[in-house]
Amino acid sequence: MPFIESKERRKELDKVYDAMVLADVKADGDLNYILYKFCKYNVATRYNILKNFLGELHECESQCRNDFLVPYEIKKKIENGDV
Repeated sequence: MPFIESKERRKELDKVYDAMVLADVKADGDLNYILYKFCKYNVATRYNILKNFLGELHECESQCRNDFLVPYEIKKKIENGDV
């Protein structure tokens, strides 16, 4: 799980999450739009900064894969059998 040490910072970031839920953000283009627009207008076009931004996206993808997709695939493999 991604960790935010400061409880105050977490509260502030949870407001962003709440706004996304309220706006019914979906992972069918909405999320791509939000992240791309954030990068375009808020991430400095310097190599290290862009590399760090993309690294954050990659780590989020990896964490979601490990926490959600892999267990689902294992469950389905058990239910349906291997290839």
